[in-house]
Amino acid sequence: MAYKRESGPMEQYKQEFIEFMVDSKALKFGDFTLKSGRKSPFFMNAGAYVTGAQLKRLGEYYARAIHDNFGDDFDVLFGPAYKGIPLSVTTAIAYSELYGREVRYCSNRKEAKDHGDTGILLGSPLNAGDRVILIEDVTTSGKSIEETYPILMAQGEVEIRGLMVSLNRMEKGPGGKESALDEIRGTYGFETASIITMEDVVAHLYNRPYKGEVYINDQRKASIDEYYKIYGV
Repeated sequence: MAYKRESGPMEQYKQEFIEFMVDSKALKFGDFTLKSGRKSPFFMNAGAYVTGAQLKRLGEYYARAIHDNFGDDFDVLFGPAYKGIPLSVTTAIAYSELYGREVRYCSNRKEAKDHGDTGILLGSPLNAGDRVILIEDVTTSGKSIEETYPILMAQGEVEIRGLMVSLNRMEKGPGGKESALDEIRGTYGFETASIITMEDVVAHLYNRPYKGEVYINDQRKASIDEYYKIYGV
C-alpha cells in the first residue's frame, strides 16, 4: 500500500473519525482472524458503537461523508439488517440537523413479517422514483449487498445513488483482483465511497502518539505492509 497521500491534507472530520474509532474501540490493532479466514493486523467492528453520544457522532460522520461524496439528491437511507439499521437511523437524524434535509430511513428484515406492520421492510416504504443511499459499516465480501439488492429492486422503480461504508479496507474482494467496493461498483453500477480508507488510518496514526499511545509503530506498520502485499489492491 502506498501511504503517501497525494490528494492534499486529510479533511479534519476524517482525522477526528479515525480517533473516534480508536476511542470507541471500533478499530483495533493486533492479530485477528476475519470471517473470510484472513489473518489481519487490524479489525473494525461497528457493533462497538453502543452509547447515545457515540451513535450521534457516528451519524454525523456518515452524513458529512455522504454529503461530500453523493450530494443531497436522495430520498432514503437504506441500512441492511442488522448493523445497518442503527446506522441508517442515526445518519437520517444527523442529516436533518446538519443539512436541514428530511431523508427517510429504511431497512430490511431477515424474515418477512406477516402480521401488524407486515412485509420485508422496516421503517419507510420505498416508492417508485425514490433515490436511495445504501449505508454499511464495512464491506469485505459484498454478501450483504448481494442479499439486499434484489429486495430493493423488488420494490419498484428505485434508483440506488451510492453505497457509503465507514472504512475501506483497501483489499481484494472475492474476485481476487479489485477491492470489494470496486467489485460492487462493477457488478451493480452504482458508486461506492467510504468515510475513510485504511491508507488514511495509517497516514494519521503511524508513529504519532494519540492520548499517550502509538497505535501504529514500526512493527505494526510492517505487519500491515505484509498483509497488503498479500491482500492489498
